[in-house]
Amino acid sequence: MNPRWLLNASRWARNPPSAKRVWLGLTVIAICLALAGVEHLFGLSMDADPAGPRPITQP
Repeated sequence: MNPRWLLNASRWARNPPSAKRVWLGLTVIAICLALAGVEHLFGLSMDADPAGPRPITQP
């Protein structure tokens, strides 16, 4: 564990973030989890694949 993390933890213990900032962080995490859930349920179509559709090869 990096000693800088311990310094940040002690600073946060002395001066905790405001309730508004905590709600903002929880909202961002909830949105990310919702997007990941939709992606997991429905997935990407072939057209939305960043590598593009696979070429059709002739036998």
